[in-house]
Amino acid sequence: MKILIIKLTSMGDLMHALPALTDASKQIPNIEFDWVVDESFSEIPLWHPKVNSVIKTNHRIWKRNIFSFKLLNEINNIKKILNNKNYDAVIDMQNNLKSAAVSYLIKEPVNGMDKESVREYLAHFAYQFKHSIAKDDHAINRQRNLLAMSLDYKIKEEKLDYGITTNNFKKPKLQLPKNYLFLVHNASWPSKMWPISYWQKLIKYINQEGFVGLLPSGSIEEYERAREIASVSDQCIALKTLSLNETAFIINQAEGCICSDTGLAHLAALLNKPSVTMYSVTKTGLIGTKGKNQKHIISSDSKMESIHPQLVWKELELLMKTGGG
Repeated sequence: MKILIIKLTSMGDLMHALPALTDASKQIPNIEFDWVVDESFSEIPLWHPKVNSVIKTNHRIWKRNIFSFKLLNEINNIKKILNNKNYDAVIDMQNNLKSAAVSYLIKEPVNGMDKESVREYLAHFAYQFKHSIAKDDHAINRQRNLLAMSLDYKIKEEKLDYGITTNNFKKPKLQLPKNYLFLVHNASWPSKMWPISYWQKLIKYINQEGFVGLLPSGSIEEYERAREIASVSDQCIALKTLSLNETAFIINQAEGCICSDTGLAHLAALLNKPSVTMYSVTKTGLIGTKGKNQKHIISSDSKMESIHPQLVWKELELLMKTGGG
């Protein structure tokens, strides 16, 4: 059975879909998936062994070139690719306007959420088969239920299983320290970012216990921020931008992670790394990290400054000692 999935972005959202593929593969052993995904995150789907190929889009360019010939050519090329194969089912697992635009390009009937369930109301018009999915459930459960309804099977296991392999992870061209923690300092919203001075205090705590801190970056601005944080210690390293496969390799070798509320926090959860993730305004019951060894620290007043470094370190230290659960 060959299935086409449409789920374009973002990093955390893509990881939320992986357990649904694991469910389906247990119910339908001969199943395989093609996945339409934004090129920025195209490494993620291939972590799941049931994903055969990815079809890349570039939605950032789509936004900037909405009336350009370049955009029209890309859309026509994607349309040809999508309609060059016969799929047993097509499922829009993102259910917003971006993914609905791709759904409209496909000749096959598309499964998606109904008007009460979609993330953006107009998206439901793109779907021939519409499914009712609880909006107050976690995103992972919503994805699992949508795929189960679309392919007509029952979810037999409540246990969460991302189902990935590490075969595509790539060792970066740098010498990793022996004992290190992965510190995700960056976030897409200023309201989700912990102060630099708090990260610096945290580094002192972890250095005292013999750990080196590794700080990732996805842009020049984030790299400069990482360098500023790391300036307080020679046992802290600011990393330049790496591929997702390289970053996944580093996280997988880490002793633990401390994360802002961003995509890499979900990667730490996917890998079951002992991780503390800090939240200010996010509804964790809907889109918080899920996996083994995960701890959420939620600000009491929606301000990141209210989460103190000593508390964060103590929570991670406890996770690493006990295994978290």
